[in-house]
Amino acid sequence: MKLIKNICCIGAGYVGGPTMTMIAAKCPHIEVNVVDINAERIASWNDINVDNIPIYEPGLSELVAQTRGKNLFFSTEVDKAIQAADMIFISVNTPTKTYGVGKGMAADLKYIELCARQIAAVATTDKIIVEKSTLPVRTAEALKRILDNTGNGVSFEILSNPEFLAEGTAVTDLLNPDRVLIGGEETERGKLAQKALVDVYANWVPKDRILTTNVWSSELSKLTANAFLAQRVSSINAISELCEVTEADVSEVARAIGADSRIGSKFLKASVGFGGSCFQKDILNLVYIAQSYGLHEVADYWEQVIVMNDHQKRRFAKKIVKTLFNTVSGKKIVILGWAFKK
Repeated sequence: MKLIKNICCIGAGYVGGPTMTMIAAKCPHIEVNVVDINAERIASWNDINVDNIPIYEPGLSELVAQTRGKNLFFSTEVDKAIQAADMIFISVNTPTKTYGVGKGMAADLKYIELCARQIAAVATTDKIIVEKSTLPVRTAEALKRILDNTGNGVSFEILSNPEFLAEGTAVTDLLNPDRVLIGGEETERGKLAQKALVDVYANWVPKDRILTTNVWSSELSKLTANAFLAQRVSSINAISELCEVTEADVSEVARAIGADSRIGSKFLKASVGFGGSCFQKDILNLVYIAQSYGLHEVADYWEQVIVMNDHQKRRFAKKIVKTLFNTVSGKKIVILGWAFKK
């Protein structure tokens, strides 16, 4: 497998933009092109004032200023970037389906499929395709089916490289990750492709933090990580209700159990429930996958995390109504702060 000299990322959103900026900053020998059909978003990434880039993350503007125009480029010329690239990251949205089979639970893969069809139509040389979007297990199989039937005689290797970024700490998470996960096919070509991506990350990530697995393990690990974190939030929220009726203090209980090294203190903050764009979407996806394989007990187990979260939100709303003498009619309610976390 040849040395990677040119990387293209399709999707200039929350994952693609910061990830590619970090790769460009740490790999000055690689040209990185971030492409998107949203011209307005690309214009923001190219704004002369780097404070106007479309994503606010501490330290990101400075990294963009260092690399943009040198080896990092933002453009709407998708076909041109696909042609030139040795490695293509797919980093597009995978929302929950709103209609059809799996409505409300399964991931909608239409944008992923469109990317694959565009790559298939345009590519004339061999490419390594990297799944960066959060995807249901076995998506790589569907990608491979589309790409291998192109008629262009091009060879594609597909890797799974899920992101583990948290809002507010994305730059730190990229700079000093707990782990980088790279799933590849267990063939000779698959292993070479995997090594090519390992070598990119090894420019700044210690080798012992780069984990290689098969594609399916990598795809499922992302959903499972988010499900475990969400489960902790629902668990402490379930205890918060018990604390209220027994006059225990949930923050004291959380501190006491968090001091146990086997449990740890993170994600034990009782609240109105988890929000954000990932947890609910990924758990519902996990539930749908389990159901589709007939694993109903597994599906029911994970669905309970969502049930508990919804209950906590309803319980909080009921409490407001009860406090206001069972009616909110004609009353003004002020909410201070409207983010899913600090």
